[in-house]
Amino acid sequence: MDATRMISPAQHAMLDYSVASFFFTLGMRYRGTNDRASTLAFVNGAMVLGMSLMTDYPGGIWRVLSFKTHRALDIVQAALTGFGPVLLGFGGDPEARTFYGQAASEIGVVAMTDWDRTSIRT
Repeated sequence: MDATRMISPAQHAMLDYSVASFFFTLGMRYRGTNDRASTLAFVNGAMVLGMSLMTDYPGGIWRVLSFKTHRALDIVQAALTGFGPVLLGFGGDPEARTFYGQAASEIGVVAMTDWDRTSIRT
């Protein structure tokens, strides 16, 4: 294993389910105060949860996505997280900082995940 790629598929799955929960909580927190931020949080939460449920890794239920396909979708989802506040018109609002920080965290997880490990067998 590459020393810079220390997150296993099982650890990545746990992080994904935590991130989905974070986004759903964030969506509820921003509901009624910044509906655009709330909507972006719910969309991100649904994306992460859906990908997690469909990925061939520990915790995946339907396992129709390979772990490497999951990586590509993680990058798309991180981009949505980072660019979403600007695209939805609240890029300068305080709520946007949460999304920018989360996008940076997600890119870090992508960079540190061992994508060459085979899904549920390792």
